[in-house]
Amino acid sequence: MEFVSWNNPLFYLGAHGRVRLTKWHRGTVIVAQKSIRQRNQMAAYEFTVSVRTQYLEKQSDPEHGSFVFAYSITIRNTGQVAAQLISRHWVIKDANDKVEEVKGLGVVGHQPLLQPGQQFEYTSGTSLKTPHGTMSGSYFCVAEDGTRFEAPIAEFVLSLPRTLH
Repeated sequence: MEFVSWNNPLFYLGAHGRVRLTKWHRGTVIVAQKSIRQRNQMAAYEFTVSVRTQYLEKQSDPEHGSFVFAYSITIRNTGQVAAQLISRHWVIKDANDKVEEVKGLGVVGHQPLLQPGQQFEYTSGTSLKTPHGTMSGSYFCVAEDGTRFEAPIAEFVLSLPRTLH
């Protein structure tokens, strides 16, 4: 890591250009913020992803270690340029830390092209061997102008209703 001070504040020179450091704790970066130019460039290419989950009791078989969950995804183009979702990458982890990665083209047979402000919704599912788990991942997208970017999918929980873990 290389840290440089340009007339205060301190900046970190990273792989993606300079990043402004806004908080420090014993030499460790706690919060970093990209420079305004980089933030504006990134805002042009941005999908926001929201998730709702549901345990599917009738499709599950807990006695045989099968816990089935549905997840409903809403993908909204919050950027300034039309972009198409090309592929997905999921990381699915059960309560025993068994990890399964899933990669593929599109989502449920679609590669939606979203204009700024448009959204696409779909529902899919997964099966775990434990009653609790998590999913996270990303969508690979290409904007109308050819710019490629990834839309992260924050980790979310898959869990039976009314249970603590």
